[in-house]
Amino acid sequence: MTIRHLRIFVHVAETGSMSTAAKQCYLSQPTVSQAIRELEEHYDIKLFDRLSKKLYITEAGRQLLTYAKKALSQFDILETNMEEFHAHDHIRIGATITVGACLLSSILNDLIALQPTLRTYACVANTSLIERKLLDSELDVALVEGIITSPDLKAFPVAEDFLVLAMATDHPLASKKEVQIQELEQYDMVIREKGSGTRKLFEDYLNRHQISCRIAWEATCLDAIKSAILLNGCISPISIRLVEQEVKSGKIHVIRNLRPDWDRRFYLVYHKDKYFSEPMHLLTDIMHKYQRPEFLDSLDTGTILD
Repeated sequence: MTIRHLRIFVHVAETGSMSTAAKQCYLSQPTVSQAIRELEEHYDIKLFDRLSKKLYITEAGRQLLTYAKKALSQFDILETNMEEFHAHDHIRIGATITVGACLLSSILNDLIALQPTLRTYACVANTSLIERKLLDSELDVALVEGIITSPDLKAFPVAEDFLVLAMATDHPLASKKEVQIQELEQYDMVIREKGSGTRKLFEDYLNRHQISCRIAWEATCLDAIKSAILLNGCISPISIRLVEQEVKSGKIHVIRNLRPDWDRRFYLVYHKDKYFSEPMHLLTDIMHKYQRPEFLDSLDTGTILD
């Protein structure tokens, strides 16, 4: 039984005539008769009574007609949607929270500027969740700052980034040109949730130096982190890209690590078996525009000493 069988059956049922249905379907009458016969054999039921050369639909036929119309309607919707899908390129992009907050909107705008018919979907979450979505084929590609652990995913660097310690300009450490790492133990910190690439990088750094910090806040929301910095006296390890405006406006002071301990890369990640589509190639090219946050080089910052 096929969609073709159902279409022919509906035409016969609605016209009450094999010959009329044949004309509407642009088929021969024997072909229509054969299709009805095959349907009756398939379901082992009689769909029409043939009385005095006229067709009368049976009760079983009326029930099949109801189901057939629903099935054909859904099939037509499927066909239309898939044709529309084929007419447009699509890309499902994942981003970790840092990338999502500082770059993703601009990247999507750049993609649409290059390919106006492109349809995009974006998902922002922490590294571990983005990794899982890539493995489950819920995303085509992702931009992450964390370390990818699955051997089924490919990752290559597309931009540079680094962490800073951000604090309000009236924080006790903000007036110091050099800060000893041990001093961090005295102050409250706002830090990202577990599973975050930012948190892992900073915690690995603290563990190497046998330093424990006082975690006063855990947050995924950038606004909550900034509020904890500005209103609650917290220090936060954070991407320099995320506090660019506040640093430039004098609201936030940052402390840098001149060693590479806080340096990291943003990676483009995709499944090793994924077809690398044209929109994915465009995304790779666009990332050259966002290679490095240069603005900090001209600002007055503190330095961490370990």
